[in-house]
Amino acid sequence: MNDEGDLLKEDTRDEDNETKASSMSKLMGTREKVTELHISSTEVEEMDISNSKDNTRDNTRVSTAPQLSSRMKHIKQEMAKNHLQFVRFEATDLHGVSRSKSIPAQFFQEKVIHGVYMPRGYLELIPNPKDNEVDHIRATCFNSDIVLMPELSTFRVLPWAKRTARVICDTFTVTGEPLLTSPRHIAKRQLSQLQDAGFSLLSAFIYDFCIFGVPEIINSKTISLPASALLNNHDQPFIQELVDGLYHTGANVESFSSSTRPGQMEICFLPEFGISSADNAFTLRMAVKEVARKYNYITSFFIETGFCNSGILSHSLWDVDEKKNMFCSSSGIEQLTIPGKKWLAGLLKHSAALSCLMAPAVSCRKRYSKESKDLKESVPTTWGYNDNSCAFNIKCHGEKGTRIENKLGSATANPYLVLAATVAAGLDGLYGDDGVLSGPENSTDLHQAKPSEIPLKLEHALMALEEDQCLRQALGETFIRYFVAMKKYELENEETDAERNKFLEYFI
Repeated sequence: MNDEGDLLKEDTRDEDNETKASSMSKLMGTREKVTELHISSTEVEEMDISNSKDNTRDNTRVSTAPQLSSRMKHIKQEMAKNHLQFVRFEATDLHGVSRSKSIPAQFFQEKVIHGVYMPRGYLELIPNPKDNEVDHIRATCFNSDIVLMPELSTFRVLPWAKRTARVICDTFTVTGEPLLTSPRHIAKRQLSQLQDAGFSLLSAFIYDFCIFGVPEIINSKTISLPASALLNNHDQPFIQELVDGLYHTGANVESFSSSTRPGQMEICFLPEFGISSADNAFTLRMAVKEVARKYNYITSFFIETGFCNSGILSHSLWDVDEKKNMFCSSSGIEQLTIPGKKWLAGLLKHSAALSCLMAPAVSCRKRYSKESKDLKESVPTTWGYNDNSCAFNIKCHGEKGTRIENKLGSATANPYLVLAATVAAGLDGLYGDDGVLSGPENSTDLHQAKPSEIPLKLEHALMALEEDQCLRQALGETFIRYFVAMKKYELENEETDAERNKFLEYFI
């Protein structure tokens, strides 16, 4: 990369990094501030969406001191009941992969108060670091520690890990500021802006992944064959344990099925409000590989033919006060409402930049043009009603009501970034005065001021992201600069074959 220096200077200004001496003097004064702010503002009471009458609000709300005390009491009871030995403090890296530190159970309460330290590079480094890779970031910024602060509502015993629980964490600098490159922080910030506008997002991820058998050596080459037995047999102990385990971690699976290829499975989650849908997807990415290893399987979000599996975000916009789906027509017509069309127009308008976050590798972008033999630099962004071939598929049937499936995403995309970017683009369409002339509510037409295109090359998508002022502002300048710099570095240093191996080893 050629602009590391500028990147670092701006990162340093944005996060207000100080000298080591002043940071240490400030640390003692801010330790309680980090704990108090995080626990009082983000710890939440869980809500059962299926039974809650007020199910159009995000399932996050401020807890009182008695509620937090009650939650810790419940956690201690769970730890004693299950004879827990360890608790994982987990956070997502930029690729959406779990990075964790395991803490002996007897120290859990102490770590809830003070947090757990982790090198910042664990969350921001690309999967297979080269010897000189850390040279692209300055030691005072990149090589510093960050603090993992647990969100207690996410504490769950892991059924597939012996005497172990996990808790999802938010990340802070040692001086108390949220880590501006944290995908979960960015997603929560966008959901907060959505709620300030009087809306809530009901969403669910639909993931494809591939299951491979035990690697075999054939003609001196190590080959993993697809587990084709899963194509028609859904009673496999592996998939049963996976689905049951996900349920016990709070991630409710609505359905699972074999997909289009041998060994390829699809899992669809129940829709939930707020950050929970991304938390569920994050949990799946960790759970599927751990359960698979118990059965001598290897799971991957990367298809053996060089494509990435799909990762679809199905979502609808709800009015918090009136408790209704803003995409559903009151007249009973199975078409998008005017607010729904505006939301869709925002997704179309920003589709080029969105694709950079949702198909963040060269191989992921092959799926955009897999049916075309023409050598093009971009393809039109398509949308339609009940049309699974479109980038944005509006489904108007079933008990869930009208919803939009954002099918730009690959299964290797970070679910928190997919959620955050979708909300940012949708809000811009909802409140913007350009890009759509929706016409009558009963019309299926959507007239764009400028047709939208999806770049097929990652470098062109990076340019679109850099030029998209809406997403730059929504996701933050610090995140955009770092994400683009990281992807440019990967493009300069990764070949297709090496990238494929990286995904098979890393996104499993």
